[in-house]
Amino acid sequence: MISDKATNTIYFSDCLHKSYPDTQKKIMEVLKAFGTEPLFLPKTKDIWARDFMPIQVTKDKFVEFRFDPDYLQGTTFERREVKTYPDIVCDTIDLKTVKSDIILDGGNVVKSSDTVILTDKIIEENKRDYTKTKLLDKLHELFEVELVILIPWDRECDYGHADGMLRFINDDTVLISGFYNTTEDNWRGRIVKPLKQANLECEWLMVSDKEEQEQNVAYVNFLQTSSLILLPKLNRKEDDIALEQIAKFYPEYASNKRIAQIDMTPIEKKGGALNCISWTIKK
Repeated sequence: MISDKATNTIYFSDCLHKSYPDTQKKIMEVLKAFGTEPLFLPKTKDIWARDFMPIQVTKDKFVEFRFDPDYLQGTTFERREVKTYPDIVCDTIDLKTVKSDIILDGGNVVKSSDTVILTDKIIEENKRDYTKTKLLDKLHELFEVELVILIPWDRECDYGHADGMLRFINDDTVLISGFYNTTEDNWRGRIVKPLKQANLECEWLMVSDKEEQEQNVAYVNFLQTSSLILLPKLNRKEDDIALEQIAKFYPEYASNKRIAQIDMTPIEKKGGALNCISWTIKK
């Protein structure tokens, strides 16, 4: 599996400059300073590139899942009419994919080199076609990893994406948003249990004394490649703490001054941040 820290190419939706020109400008300025030139995906209908684009398993294997999430079903504004069709985008950039009938958003895939973590929303979305056992077996086959771990879906979040809950620090350690350390309903225990059962270590991204502030989950939704981390900035006092924490947990980036903050307040209000709007691969 190609982990985030193994990627070297960044894509954004070509809708980003239309919807959030100031944000795109800031991103481009920082990436230029890092010597990185992003690419843009044509034929997209929204900015959430992570969700509709395929999952890269090996250098030449990209798995294209069915992008048919429940939150885009219906006819109301910002639903079906903003659904991007990944096969059209992939054809336009001449990318060959392995197609799967499994319904899965890329934002629900958090990966290391040998492990994939998803929320159990995937079971609900695919219950008409797969039992839990058959679904997990198929995911093991497609992802070619040793472990596929399910964590609870936070039903307060319609999207149900794991990348708003945790990320890998390395193959053995997971960084969990501090929001789930202090929130009600024993979220700490419910998330940690399946991770510990898989022999993963857990760290917490704590940015304030009041971690129940849901905005805090945005900080774990950073963009990571082999050479840089772009961390969401929300123009709050917690921004500085988040930067300090990320520098502590990812010292190889901090020591080379390869961590930068990007103001994501307009996009965070829509329920996402930097990992959500990017698609990173290894070329």
